[in-house]
Amino acid sequence: MPIMTPIQKRAERVRGIALESVLRLAGAQPDPHDRQKWHTSEGAISVTGLKFMNWTRDIGGGGAIDLVIHLYNRGFMEALLWLEQHFPASASPQLSEPLFGTSLQLPLPVAQQLGRVQDYLTNERRLPATLIEPLIKTGLLYADSKANTVFLLLGEKNNPVGAELRGTTRRPWRGLAPGSNKDLGFFAVGPSSASSLALCESAIDAISCCALHPKYRCLSTAGARTNPRWLSSLINHGLEIYCGYDADQVGDATAKAMQAHYPKVKRLRPPCKDWNDVLRLK
Repeated sequence: MPIMTPIQKRAERVRGIALESVLRLAGAQPDPHDRQKWHTSEGAISVTGLKFMNWTRDIGGGGAIDLVIHLYNRGFMEALLWLEQHFPASASPQLSEPLFGTSLQLPLPVAQQLGRVQDYLTNERRLPATLIEPLIKTGLLYADSKANTVFLLLGEKNNPVGAELRGTTRRPWRGLAPGSNKDLGFFAVGPSSASSLALCESAIDAISCCALHPKYRCLSTAGARTNPRWLSSLINHGLEIYCGYDADQVGDATAKAMQAHYPKVKRLRPPCKDWNDVLRLK
C-alpha cells in the first residue's frame, strides 16, 4: 500500500464530510419536494451519499473537496483549507500552523471598492453603520481589489496575525488571507472594557451579535473551534465567556466540546441559524 503524503492524509480526513453539511454552510437551500436536491448559486445539485451532480451545468463529482471546488471555483488546497477551517473536528491537529510556513500576506486596501463592501454589509447583511464605520476608520475592516471584505485578526500588541475574507459579489466566498494564524489572535468588535465576551464563528456574526448585545465584546474565532490558543488567557482574566456559535449540529457540538474544556463558558445560542440571520429578521 503506497505511503500517503501529509497533504493526502489531510485530504482523507475531510473528504468524507457530509455533503449536506457543506451545502448548508455554503448557503444552499434544500428543495422542499426532493430531499436529495439543493439549490445553489451554481444551479440545482443532487446529492447521493458522497456523490453530487449539478444538473444545471451537467457537472458531477465525489467528496467534500470536489464539492467546495465546484461551489467556490477554487483550487484543491484552498478547498482543503476551507474544509479544515469550517469542520475542525475532521481537521489535522496541526491546522493552526501556516501552510508550508507561509508568511502573512494581507490583501492591499483598495479605496475604490469600499463602496461595494459598505453596501454589502449595511444593505445585504443589515449590519449597523454605527458599528461598520468605526471599524473602517481604524483599519480593522477594508476592501481589497476583488471587492472582498477584509476583517483583520489582531494578536499581541494589536499586530495583525491574519484576516477573514468575505466575498461581496453574486458568488458566495469566504476564506482567510494566506499565512493567517487564527490561534494567535481574533477579530473583535464592541466595548473594549466589557466584562462579557461572546465568541462567534465569523466576523459578520460577531458584528451582528454586537448589534443585538451591545454590552458584549464579540469575537470571531474564524470558524467553529473548540479551543483557540488565546481562549484560556481570557478565561484566566475572569471575563464572562459565552459561546455564540451557530444553532446547528456543528455549532452545538463544538460549543459542547468547548464547555468540556472550560466549564465556565456559557452557551449563547442564536434563535436562528446564526446571529446575522437573527439581525436580518429584526
